[in-house]
Amino acid sequence: MEEISEKEKRIRAITKLYYSNPKIQEAMIKFAQNREVSPRYFEGFGKRPDVLQYPSDVMGLVQKGATSFHCSEEIWSDVFKLNSEMNREQMDSLRKGWDLLIDIDSPYLDVSKEAAKLVVDCLEMYGIKNYGIKFSGSKGMHIIVSGKAFPEEYSGKKMKDAFPEWPRAITEFIFDKIKPEFRKRVGKIMSFSNVEKEMKNDVIRIYCKRCNDIASAGILVKLKCPVCGLDIERRDIKISNRRLRCLNKDCAGVLENVESVNYYYCEKCKDFENEKINLSSNKYPELFEEIRGELAEEHAELDLVLVSPRHLFRMPYSLHEKTSLASIVLKKEEIDQFTPRDASPLKVKIVDYFPINEEGEGQKLLAAALDWKKTFEFEQEKTLKEKYSNKEYEKIDLSGVTEDMFPAPIKKLLKGLKEGKKRGLFILITFLKAINYSPEQINTKVREWNKLNDPQLREGYIKSQVDWHLRQKRKILPPNYDNESFYKDIGLIDKKPDVKNPIVEVMRALKKKNY
Repeated sequence: MEEISEKEKRIRAITKLYYSNPKIQEAMIKFAQNREVSPRYFEGFGKRPDVLQYPSDVMGLVQKGATSFHCSEEIWSDVFKLNSEMNREQMDSLRKGWDLLIDIDSPYLDVSKEAAKLVVDCLEMYGIKNYGIKFSGSKGMHIIVSGKAFPEEYSGKKMKDAFPEWPRAITEFIFDKIKPEFRKRVGKIMSFSNVEKEMKNDVIRIYCKRCNDIASAGILVKLKCPVCGLDIERRDIKISNRRLRCLNKDCAGVLENVESVNYYYCEKCKDFENEKINLSSNKYPELFEEIRGELAEEHAELDLVLVSPRHLFRMPYSLHEKTSLASIVLKKEEIDQFTPRDASPLKVKIVDYFPINEEGEGQKLLAAALDWKKTFEFEQEKTLKEKYSNKEYEKIDLSGVTEDMFPAPIKKLLKGLKEGKKRGLFILITFLKAINYSPEQINTKVREWNKLNDPQLREGYIKSQVDWHLRQKRKILPPNYDNESFYKDIGLIDKKPDVKNPIVEVMRALKKKNY
């Protein structure tokens, strides 16, 4: 049997003493009602789903080695019916509601404290008077607003089914609002001396304008074939003496390194076209901004922990398994003077963490957040669509195209998708419009396609996308085949076709037909 460390022995001894306190047990059981709960052991989390129903449950798990307890923001009708294979509809049917949990995470406690003060100021600005604040047990803060603050239904959407969309929109909105002031405050915190401040004036950082976080640097290598003239770009590849053959199937040329340039990418924001890759300045330079001086200080950053289905956070009064500090509840006026010593498990005083919110207290915040989110997403869509406008194809006549002339990836797309449906919709609409399908034909074809998707896209989203494209006077070319974010990533092709774009295949088929 592996011998446990002295630190582990000490923490285990503290946990047994701490959790044996009936007041601690009572506070945890009260908060755990109808929530999914998972204990954490030194080796990892316990089984899921699980609950805490009785005070004896706490000590029973501690006796088995539990050091901390984590619970859900979501409120469930029957926790034990949850499983990892459930789809959205099944989870919605079990969810009774949710609480807004803003999880502030930073490598510095003083930074988290400033963020917490700004968050609660923002909540108050939008009419929320009741909220709970607690120390995470390490260096973060957790702020909670009861789900009762939000309307049971808003804009045709039931509150219980609007998870994680509503709390995520609210969290993003608040963080976006506090970012400028947050940077200023943290810049002052980290200015330990005039000398250091002078050094900061030379600091230059690139920020992602989408989330206001620091972008990471990379190398963009531009390659060109001297034979066929093919131009390609590759990110972060190693430059070596190895010679790469041209990617055009019928070309015997060798790619030459034309230049290597710096580019930037955001580690938190995903590419509009493919959520598996990061947003980058080589594709969207307008979304990256250079900032100099104090505001560019790297510590003036904040990790945004976005909620997700069955997301767990540390319960109030749970210990932290690494620090052995308690996740204690604070008042707004106590934040400035708080130190980790105040969270010693030997001096904990029980204060209710869960706020009693008034009906409608959070409606103003919800409305503002959803309006902000809608505008934000519209700008994203606009940037994506403008990127693919191509005047070269505006005068090409592609009348008379029949479905048997459609390229194989388009035919495969028309069979429906399980993943990447929004990208598939963009391909389909731009393709159909480029080959001169009428508005009626596009509307009919898109909805026939959506019936084959699993699950289907919402009708509202379909309508907004079709309407936007039909309003455009210019033709928007469908993405090229070498854009792996579209065709390869959503399973439409196994290898890149020998043409650049699906429209080229249609043109060839139409030319062959007319001979």
